[in-house]
Amino acid sequence: MMIMEWTTEAETRLKEIPFFVRPAARKKIEKFAQELGVTQITVEVYEQAKQKFN
Repeated sequence: MMIMEWTTEAETRLKEIPFFVRPAARKKIEKFAQELGVTQITVEVYEQAKQKFN
């Protein structure tokens, strides 16, 4: 599995998610980014993933 780099802004958005579901959300977002072929989680990638999973 690739190591994903998170921008500060994306990390901040992740912290808005309740702590007890955060690890699962992080995993889902990283998997989504991997499918896109990106190695950095930006706010844009975060928002795309959020829309896909909501």
